[in-house]
Amino acid sequence: MLIIPVKDGENIDRALKRFKRKFDRTGTMRQLRSRQQFTKPSVKRRKEVEKAKYIQTLRDQEEI
Repeated sequence: MLIIPVKDGENIDRALKRFKRKFDRTGTMRQLRSRQQFTKPSVKRRKEVEKAKYIQTLRDQEEI
């Protein structure tokens, strides 16, 4: 559970912004979305390999 202490005289918009930032950093929404459907371990591995290949091609293009 996220607890955001609001200081005396602090603008509510600023506190909301801190809450949103903290919420994004915890990765709660990403975790919920990934739990909505089951993905086989082989599919996860395949996606990781594809992502690694993509990143490697970007790094190779950067060196040229």
